[in-house]
Amino acid sequence: MTTYLSANQRSEAIQQLRATHFDLLVIGGGITGAGIAIDAATRGMRVALVEKNDFASGTSSKSTKLVHGGLRYLKQMEIQLVREVGTERAIVHHLAPHLVRAEKMLLPLIQGGTYGKTATSLGLMVYDLLAKVLPEDRRKMLNVEATKSAEPLLVRNDLTGGGLYAEYRTDDARLTMELIKTAAKHGALALNYIEATSFQYDQEGKVQGITAKDHLSEQTFSIAADYTVSAAGPWVDELRDINQSLQGKHLFHSKGVHIVVPHQRLPLQQSVYFDVPDGRMMFAIPRNRVTYLGTTDTEYKGDLDRVVANVEDVEYILKGVNSMFPTAHLTKDDVESSWAGLRPLIHEEGKSPSEMSRKDEIFEAENGLISIAGGKLTGYRKMAERIVDLVARKYRKQQQRSFGPCKTAETVLTGGPFEDQRAVFQFEDQLAEALDHRGLGHDHARYLVSNYGKQSQELLPSIDQHLSEHKPEEAMALAEWEHCIRHELCFTLLDFFNRRTGRLYFDLPSIDPCRRVIVQAFSNHFNWSPERQQAEELALDQAIQDCSEFLPLALASDTK
Repeated sequence: MTTYLSANQRSEAIQQLRATHFDLLVIGGGITGAGIAIDAATRGMRVALVEKNDFASGTSSKSTKLVHGGLRYLKQMEIQLVREVGTERAIVHHLAPHLVRAEKMLLPLIQGGTYGKTATSLGLMVYDLLAKVLPEDRRKMLNVEATKSAEPLLVRNDLTGGGLYAEYRTDDARLTMELIKTAAKHGALALNYIEATSFQYDQEGKVQGITAKDHLSEQTFSIAADYTVSAAGPWVDELRDINQSLQGKHLFHSKGVHIVVPHQRLPLQQSVYFDVPDGRMMFAIPRNRVTYLGTTDTEYKGDLDRVVANVEDVEYILKGVNSMFPTAHLTKDDVESSWAGLRPLIHEEGKSPSEMSRKDEIFEAENGLISIAGGKLTGYRKMAERIVDLVARKYRKQQQRSFGPCKTAETVLTGGPFEDQRAVFQFEDQLAEALDHRGLGHDHARYLVSNYGKQSQELLPSIDQHLSEHKPEEAMALAEWEHCIRHELCFTLLDFFNRRTGRLYFDLPSIDPCRRVIVQAFSNHFNWSPERQQAEELALDQAIQDCSEFLPLALASDTK
């Protein structure tokens, strides 16, 4: 079966999009759309997924990168949401333990802070029960000395103790990519840089597909489907407007910013979830050579296609971090990179962004367009199940066709399988030993396995091939590039340096040493003209500037 995951098969993939009448067409290649595609495909539906930019280029590459149970939603009494996402994170960890890794989170208790000792102990106990946390990972209450031992940077006189509980860390863009790949292996046809520009209707005025534009070739064509679902995140209302069905509830865009500093500037021993002076909570999460910090929660009304951090965002986060870790003395000069994303929340009159629910909601237009918005990264699988269940019910009622129940709780993602996280660590050690003979270290092994899982082993022959002419880091980058071209529909410099490898956010200094060879590889492979190569490099430069240089709010918001 052809999966069309190779960038070299794009023309064939477009031919299939044009020639096939699909059961389900998904608009949006973020985590929700990818989840819907894999769910529908594993039930036997003919599925197409299109994304106007790159996969995970919107909210799904700009989250806090935690598959977490939403402890703060317990405080808001959203019991069902906590129960659902808490259960889901354990499922996703089982499906891809190389991508979704157990991460102990420390909650420091401060005099006069948001969480008191008794309430925290009780809350974390309820959290463990709702989220079905394994006994070995259940909450542990710490006294002051144990809290400081767990995190020595907490040198505060008002520290009263802490709570240690279970969370899971991920790379949201990589998780989305592996979902896309797994969906393709089960028959779905997914393609990036295909925009839904309008809808097509049957004689009764029901949506029967879209008119699509391929942004790489500029050609326009039709895609036919019995049912169309918009999982376009922040762009859901734009598509509802095109469909003339934007009425009633609408989206509220909340901007969340994260900043990245070298780990040596904030050498945390573990992740911390902490109070900031205005009563909100922040995360500080060590990740290989960096520590990342966030987030903000403010209304956003600017360009949906270019959301950036401004000086006020960065200073707000730095102020919060320095208040919790008074010896850090972080400044804007310490910020290596950043990202800013949008939460597509369901608008609730009179509530601040932080107070609005993170629940998802499905909108059904009278003309048949189905849209889903809201929700969290952690809940993508259940969101997808609800959508596909809805489509399956429509098939039973209208066409007497039956599809089975959801299978995604048992569908292992590409990059696996691993029995558990211990098996992941063993595989990392084996890969590190192999890389050591190639001039690369354990950090490189951890990075590769976190990105590609067992697919990392397939990169070794390619690394060997390039070592004769390139430095080890260049050889590894070229091996990654070849993998992404062959198996991950990688077409641009930003596809590679951001969504496929994570270098833009988590290892910005690593781009420059391998940039020349990667640009040349792209240019040679796709036969880029000088003008196309220049445009690609300018786009990369702009992205680097957007994530590492910060304008005041008044200027940063004018990015159209």
